[in-house]
Amino acid sequence: MDIGPIWRAMLRNKSGFILIALQIAVTLTIMVNAVGIIQERAAKVQRDSGLDEANTFALASVLFADYEREQRMALIDEDLDLIRAVPGVVNAVASNSFPLRQGGWSMSLSLEPGNQTPESVSSAIYFVDEHGIETFDLELIDGKNFVPEQITWANPEDNTWPAYSIATEALCQDLWPDESVSCVGKTFYINDNDPVQVIGVVDRMQAPWPDWTGVEKSLLVPQRRASEFVRYIIRAEPGMRDQLMPEIETLLAASNKDRIIRDMVTMDYTRKLAYVGDTALVKILSFVVLLLTIITGLGIVGLASFNVSRRTRQIGIRRALGATKAAIVRYFMIENTIISAIGLTVGAALAIGLNIAMVQAFSIQPLAWYVIPTGMLTLWLVGQAAVAGPARRASNITPAIATRSSAG
Repeated sequence: MDIGPIWRAMLRNKSGFILIALQIAVTLTIMVNAVGIIQERAAKVQRDSGLDEANTFALASVLFADYEREQRMALIDEDLDLIRAVPGVVNAVASNSFPLRQGGWSMSLSLEPGNQTPESVSSAIYFVDEHGIETFDLELIDGKNFVPEQITWANPEDNTWPAYSIATEALCQDLWPDESVSCVGKTFYINDNDPVQVIGVVDRMQAPWPDWTGVEKSLLVPQRRASEFVRYIIRAEPGMRDQLMPEIETLLAASNKDRIIRDMVTMDYTRKLAYVGDTALVKILSFVVLLLTIITGLGIVGLASFNVSRRTRQIGIRRALGATKAAIVRYFMIENTIISAIGLTVGAALAIGLNIAMVQAFSIQPLAWYVIPTGMLTLWLVGQAAVAGPARRASNITPAIATRSSAG
């Protein structure tokens, strides 16, 4: 089909076609960048924490009585013995935090003693004992676990750190980026001058802060802390978690009346709470993308319907001259393709420009190569579907209708 008549007809109604092309361009620009953010946030929400989340929960013991340090140490040991003896419990540990909790410790690690240097690496710190690996269900990919002899109690009068640690693979790669050999046996410095040797490496254990850039860098330290507030992390056998939660809460509360048991939470709920903002943003952006797509489709329908009513006589004459219904439909489909091509070309350029600006301003990931082509194809298909109805109505116009329209 010759596009000359189509192009001349478009030029006679430039404002309408320009508005639709701009609408398509703006929709594509917003759509593909929104999809890029949705993909990034969805991947973030689905990140593996390293734990057996479905079967893990935590609770806190808070003493309100004035216990000496040795009494607090003994109580923690008694609590852990009680918890681990409950049928259905895989293991338990007292720790300062756990992944996604949004609160915990971090420290700067250096390869040389002394003050922090530009090469220093920040890491989340988890205080655990030899039961930590099994409780958190971590995969030890190199080295070995702690042994009871390496577990110490934090001394308020001595800030020296334990001499051993277990690091995540990501932390090892950040500390020793130029070495392909294992980091087991290597030494770093914490608290400026305390040497710490890596004796094991775990595949993954996220930091407590999901938005932290170093979320995959964590360090397990063989130390326990005898404070009034103690957090226990408990891993249950599959399917036993919900049954064990009230049972262990009651058990601990009954074993000592000088404290309260509170803050019991599952890892599932912790994940939901940690990513509530990201989940909401994904839903909002998804709605915006859908809404813009619908509005663009309705705009194309409106323009096509207007053109059909405005060209009733012209269409009738073409039918009288032998144009088939298929030719009339094809005419409007080609017209919409031209408008879409202009809008999509401008939109692709704007989308790339906006994405570059967002990457530089907000440090987000660049768009995947397929996002813009997919968005262009989607909007073209939406446009073709939107114009199909008016095009079919136009194809049903008869020469007689056109004649009556002319006479009127």
